[in-house]
Amino acid sequence: MQVIHTLAELRQQLARFDSPAFVPTMGNLHDGHLALVRHARQLGDVTVASIFVNRLQFLPHEDFDSYPRTLEADCAKLEAAGCDIVFAPSEKELYPQPQTFKVHAPAALGDILEGHFRPGFFTGVSTVVMKLFQCVFSEAKGQRHAVFGKKDYQQLMVIRQLVQQFALPVTVHGVDTERAASGLALSSRNGYLSEAERSEATQLSLALKSLIAAVLGGEHNLAPLEQQAMQALAARGWQPDYLTVRRRVDLQVPQGHEFQPGELVALGAARLGSTRLIDNLEF
Repeated sequence: MQVIHTLAELRQQLARFDSPAFVPTMGNLHDGHLALVRHARQLGDVTVASIFVNRLQFLPHEDFDSYPRTLEADCAKLEAAGCDIVFAPSEKELYPQPQTFKVHAPAALGDILEGHFRPGFFTGVSTVVMKLFQCVFSEAKGQRHAVFGKKDYQQLMVIRQLVQQFALPVTVHGVDTERAASGLALSSRNGYLSEAERSEATQLSLALKSLIAAVLGGEHNLAPLEQQAMQALAARGWQPDYLTVRRRVDLQVPQGHEFQPGELVALGAARLGSTRLIDNLEF
């Protein structure tokens, strides 16, 4: 496995291949990331993972400075998972000038849910993904594959629409969320949790399951259901941002005839102690 830090060297190495499969990450890798790499290995003739903590998608009060940088350990995990190339650029390499050109998600998708509670987040994500696509795919002659996890459900939808609307020659693959035996969705930020908090953290997915059960039971007045779910979490010491049921196709609120199990997703975000967790369940 090669670990590459410059764009020039990355393009030089990738010129030997036709069909890259790419997994963008911010490092501090866990089994969920490695599942994406294993999926990518089935798609192209070279598997590339990036490790870059993207300043553009952090709000001023968030954990950019303290976000764990674990490059050596990450590279060992990626090599064991069969990754061929790790692109780990410095901030100066990826943003040699201030990134004043940015990609903005449409408000109907980018300013709701995560975009509402983390304004500017999807602009940062869209901008860095567009740039990384240019870095990884510029030399490709065949199919280009990008692999993302469904845990970041709204992010995956933003990336799909970005690719579609800019007519990028990239196939986006969504991979199901990896979970611990307890049901907790794997996340780099789980490392912030204390042992007691890790045990409590499973309540987020359980709250989503309760929402799903209510909807499948015929309750379609979502506002009180969602409010009750948030109050139940708050009573356990959480600070919920949202627990909601939305249409998979566009993350808008379902109406009347749209309450079909195969078309809906339950999503939640809540803070437990100092750690903000997100999760979702399709149903």
